[in-house]
Amino acid sequence: MEVVKVLHMNKGDGETSYAKNSTVQSKIISTVKPAIEEAILGILCEKVPESIGIADLGCSSGPNSLLVISEIMDIIHARCRNLGRPSPEFRVSLNDLPGNDFNSIFETLPAFFKKQKQEKGIGFGRCYVSAVAGSFYDRLFPDKSLHFGHSSSSLHWLSQVPPVLESNAIQAALNKGKIYISKSSPQCVLDAYAVQFQNNFSMFLRSRAAEMVAGGRMVLSFMGRSSIDPTTEESCYHWELLAQALMGMVTEGLIEEEKLDSFNAPYYGPCPEELKMEIQKEGSFIIDRLDHFEIDWDGGVEELTSTMSLPLARGQRVAKTIRAVVESMFELHFGRGIMDLLFTRYAEIVDGYLSKNSANYINLVISIIKKDN
Repeated sequence: MEVVKVLHMNKGDGETSYAKNSTVQSKIISTVKPAIEEAILGILCEKVPESIGIADLGCSSGPNSLLVISEIMDIIHARCRNLGRPSPEFRVSLNDLPGNDFNSIFETLPAFFKKQKQEKGIGFGRCYVSAVAGSFYDRLFPDKSLHFGHSSSSLHWLSQVPPVLESNAIQAALNKGKIYISKSSPQCVLDAYAVQFQNNFSMFLRSRAAEMVAGGRMVLSFMGRSSIDPTTEESCYHWELLAQALMGMVTEGLIEEEKLDSFNAPYYGPCPEELKMEIQKEGSFIIDRLDHFEIDWDGGVEELTSTMSLPLARGQRVAKTIRAVVESMFELHFGRGIMDLLFTRYAEIVDGYLSKNSANYINLVISIIKKDN
């Protein structure tokens, strides 16, 4: 699977779009806001730059894309107002993979700029917004051009499926009947995913280290786990239930078993210890804070159906959220024709599970500072 070409959130604003099904991600952004404010005020505590470079890495599309940028600008503008000086020039870069729905973001920019000027009035600095298409595991920006980097709900995606799982000769025997790490996965699968994440996160840090000014900061939040054990339910059980839906369709002859056995998600939810190890090993950043928090699988918010004023079942809300994120990969591998049935089955399985269990994602939040060297 060529992740760079395949992975993107569902486009547009239809019922299965990411724009309509990103409540979980929005709640994560809101929860992380205090860490963002702390980091930005840390940048501004000594000197406010005349021009400030900001990057949102894995910006996606929909209402969340400009939400973080708006909050960042609010914090900077408020600080400058308290200092009795005008806001700096804002250089905003929105980054995601080439398949991202950048057009929908740029269609909202005129309203975004108008709102900023109305709210902030005289003293609001110029703002230049650009799209940067490419993998954040490579270089994206000029040397020493960024003051603040942000990434939310993105760094759990790997640049590729671990190579050992892509090998046609042995892949079916390694993680049979599963699409990600599970209790039944052999140790070699766990190790392959861990190594792929370590390589990717190290590449991310090296790339940003060259692009950030000394004292620049990043706030990164993404799915992970609190335990060092990658097979815990908090880390992987939403994938396990999706695999159950697929296996049921294999049993009914709707999907070939080989198709299921040859799919492995390019995803990894790390633990805090893994982040610390890679940051210390790479050596360009200081950890300012490292926390984690729980968030309900469905975001903890009831959503009404479009046809009647009844709340969607929790399983449906979870399935819609997951579908908006992973459908591009699943459609390419399993075919478009089974997507509706697959996620209907998944919703039913999740609903059954949630009727007997509580289920939360673990979200890691890390704030790091670029060293002076």
